[in-house]
Amino acid sequence: MSATPALTRAYAHCEVVTRQQAANFFYGIRLLPRERRRAICAVYAFARRIDDIGDGTLERDRKLALLDAESRALASLGQREGAGAVADLELLALADASRRFPLPDGALAELIEGVRMDVVGTSYETFDELVLYCRRVAGGIGRVCLAIFGVRDRVAAEQAGAERLADELGVAMQLTNILRDVREDAENGRVYLPAEDLRRFGLLAEGRPASAVELLAALERPEVADLMRFEANRARTWFGRGIALTGLLDWRSAASVLAMAGIYRRLLERIQAQPQVAVRGRMSLPAREKAWVAVRGMLGVGA
Repeated sequence: MSATPALTRAYAHCEVVTRQQAANFFYGIRLLPRERRRAICAVYAFARRIDDIGDGTLERDRKLALLDAESRALASLGQREGAGAVADLELLALADASRRFPLPDGALAELIEGVRMDVVGTSYETFDELVLYCRRVAGGIGRVCLAIFGVRDRVAAEQAGAERLADELGVAMQLTNILRDVREDAENGRVYLPAEDLRRFGLLAEGRPASAVELLAALERPEVADLMRFEANRARTWFGRGIALTGLLDWRSAASVLAMAGIYRRLLERIQAQPQVAVRGRMSLPAREKAWVAVRGMLGVGA
């Protein structure tokens, strides 16, 4: 089916959003064939708008109302007749992507529920509770991306648990984001590090939940370096499991995943090597290093 001018504009808009807002992902996404790249960009642009609701300055009740509206729009996406029935550029592209690829039911809805956790101020006592959040905001996106990538052998993919691997890779990336943004999040009143881990390293009194004020104070203490290394080791374990997904994909999809995961893994290594630098502000990789990792992905070199 040929693309309408509106659909062409919609995909172009989503690609601009992805290129501008997700440089780390775009290094990998650009390795994909056009149809898959456009679909991934549509997914990212929708995810970005959901994140923007959660991260915005609106009152809590207004944010929750907007998330409810997005949930309804997402639920009705497949019920619309034809691409022209959707006026919203991001939803128009996402509707077309959902017709072209078998996007898993409920995965994007999980993202909305994860952002809802941010809005209501959910905190995390245990690592398992944090993993639930990560699965919602990132694991679901991993499963959606897997549906767009496709697998070389469906039977082998089912036996290997491809969806679980995609989920675990998404969790690994989200854990890296949490460590990268730990100070920025605390300054915005959010605490993702589990309270039990803060206590383990003597950064939080026994029996107390973690607060943003206490976390900001903890980030100034030398013990925080050991906590950051501990959490980085956990994320490395999730990367180690999830990266097996690439063995189930065709070479271009595998290269894309290796590039995206490789950039995050390199960032994680830098956080682990310099934890006290990481807690002072957001770390990033220079463009030259990101490009180098992307080239390694094209050559099939593991992340």
